[in-house]
Amino acid sequence: MSAQTPHPSKSSPDAPPPPTPDDDVQRALAALDTDGAVPPNANEKLRELIEKEEPLVRPLHNFWAIVVMLLAGGMSAFYIYTAGTLPAPVQFQRGLYVGITYILILLLYPAFAFRSRPGRWLQRRIGEPLQTATSPGGKVLDFFFGGRTKPTLYDYVLIGLTILTVGYYITQFRSLQFRGGAYTATDALIALLGIIVSLEVARRVLGWSMTIIGIVFLLYLRFGASLYDIPVLESFAHRGREWNRALTTLFFDQEGVFGVMANVLVSYVILFIFFGAFLRKSGASRFFIDLPLALAGRTTGGPAKVAVIASALFGSISGSPIANTVSTGAFTIPMMKKAGFRPHVAGAIEPAASIGGSFMPPVMGAGAFLMAELTAIPYAQIVLISIFPAILYFTAVLTMVHFEAKKQNIKGVDSGLRAREILRKEWYMAVPLLIIIVMMILGYSPGYAAFWAILSCVVLMYTLPDNRADFQQHGLGGFLTSTRRVIRTTGEALVEGGRDTLIIGATVGVIGIIVGTIYSTGVGLRFSDIIVSLSNGNLFLAIVLIGLASLVLGMGVPVTAAYLIVAVLAVPALTDLGVALIAAHMIVYWFSQDSNITPPVCVAAYAGAAIAGADPWKTGWTSFKFAKLLYVMPILFAFTPAILLVGEGGEILKDLTLHDVVLSYFSAFIGTIAFSAVTMGYLVRKTTWIEWIIAAFGTFLCFFPSLLTDLVGITIVGAVWAWQYYDVRRKAALIKADEQQPAPTTS
Repeated sequence: MSAQTPHPSKSSPDAPPPPTPDDDVQRALAALDTDGAVPPNANEKLRELIEKEEPLVRPLHNFWAIVVMLLAGGMSAFYIYTAGTLPAPVQFQRGLYVGITYILILLLYPAFAFRSRPGRWLQRRIGEPLQTATSPGGKVLDFFFGGRTKPTLYDYVLIGLTILTVGYYITQFRSLQFRGGAYTATDALIALLGIIVSLEVARRVLGWSMTIIGIVFLLYLRFGASLYDIPVLESFAHRGREWNRALTTLFFDQEGVFGVMANVLVSYVILFIFFGAFLRKSGASRFFIDLPLALAGRTTGGPAKVAVIASALFGSISGSPIANTVSTGAFTIPMMKKAGFRPHVAGAIEPAASIGGSFMPPVMGAGAFLMAELTAIPYAQIVLISIFPAILYFTAVLTMVHFEAKKQNIKGVDSGLRAREILRKEWYMAVPLLIIIVMMILGYSPGYAAFWAILSCVVLMYTLPDNRADFQQHGLGGFLTSTRRVIRTTGEALVEGGRDTLIIGATVGVIGIIVGTIYSTGVGLRFSDIIVSLSNGNLFLAIVLIGLASLVLGMGVPVTAAYLIVAVLAVPALTDLGVALIAAHMIVYWFSQDSNITPPVCVAAYAGAAIAGADPWKTGWTSFKFAKLLYVMPILFAFTPAILLVGEGGEILKDLTLHDVVLSYFSAFIGTIAFSAVTMGYLVRKTTWIEWIIAAFGTFLCFFPSLLTDLVGITIVGAVWAWQYYDVRRKAALIKADEQQPAPTTS
């Protein structure tokens, strides 16, 4: 998701029209409350946050706008077509995506935006538009900072290098494979240029944090031998690589730029991004708001429960916490505030629910596809084992929301919608999602399922109000008019889908550098040894260390990239400690989501705070409170593998009994409800410290997959609830009796 920079300029007859925000941002801003529920500056705060997470793009016009449209739409059409037929040869399938993605980024994202800190500083110093500068210094500045509505010479140079390097990879693919490591000087030069472009592309879209990480790993691959003389760091030392070998390994080898990340993106991820664009354009996305509102709107704290359910439905497709927060939060956060939730609580509930979309099949924020690639476990099995943990997560947030509403005495709202009516009128809007689920159950590939789901969205476009009215009023003539409108809408979806892939596509090069370095140096095994050593072989302590490492490595990094980085480093440590491979990956994957809701870097929570008009820091910590199960589930994965359908041998659905699965599910479900209720500090009334300690002990017992401990835990927590219920009734009776006593008479 991106937005365009509204840069003020002097009016002139030839001045281009002011740019407009991207569709997702526009929808969010348009939906913000204007009757006082949201502060007047919320829109600007939200824009600033989105700019930090996803920098603003250059508002291109005329020729270059057409070029972007053709490239983005053509890329979408090509990969949708190959998903429904046969993939192109590997060098074309990966190379075209990397090449087109890089070119689109270089066209859309300026090297240094005018609204960036360096751009604003230069504008204050120069005082004139850089394009009119004729001095040598001005020309140099224009080379980098110019091009507010068109590419600069610097962009042209990088686009030329992209075509050269990617074209070399495609045309020389067979020769590069035959050389198998015996690369030439020309290969090394091309690799150098390609890595420079990859780092620049990442910097423009993702900022300096991800780029610096890539540079550090590149230098580590080259100069690893120098660490032998440095205390502590000597554990990570290796013999190093000459520049030629280091560059060609990272650019051309299977773990490099065109390696695992590129393969997963073109095979699965971008197809579901395209599907999300088509789903929006077909109007089906409103079903994900209408149904939860009808189901939960009237219950205690109903608006907050609507936010949770809507985020589960919408997030299962989008997989992007910040997109989910902005899109659904623009509707749900003002509604929560009107119902009585405090601003920072309303702003926190939505991002806490939104990160759950990354756990909810079928898309899981692209994590399921990467996991399948890294573990060689079929995607269908990964989806199967992910369903129950995802349900547990949303159950936890719903439970916490319920007790928060009880604490604040917040009732529901009657929207006038009824679930039966929504299902009767809008059931067909769920067809695209059902197609994906059914086809994957039948054994078809995710990409092929996404292909047919996209086609079903095209059919749904005929049900949009304008198209349906044309057909009803004008018959065949109206159908032809509707068809033209559907074709235009399909084209818009193709372009939007192509542009929506750029954020994650920008990670391809840097991820290739990081993963290629880890595999080449074997640092993953060293990291594993360090974790095992620091934890002294204690699995629980190792999980805590990996959680901390994930939080640090995930700051400012897209969650998919964070998962991949931590997985190649930390999974070997967990497997060395006896954790099943899939359980180790699920532990790392759940931890990788924490940077969205855990301060100091929690962009999704900050976006929720902007919409709610609340303090960002307070909202971030409150969001962390509602998302606490994020840190409990990895422990369950390690110590109760049956919750992932993993048997004693460490494999899915093998050496597993129905008794083990049912007991682990029951314990986890009961433990989750108890944990969520107890940690909110409120059952029937506010919990005292003594009550909390007793209930926490009961919750701890509930999580153990044993019928005895479950019954004891349920009894303990139930006893605390019963005592509070009795205590509240007793005090109410005393107050009532006191009120009914006759007032003392005075003589």
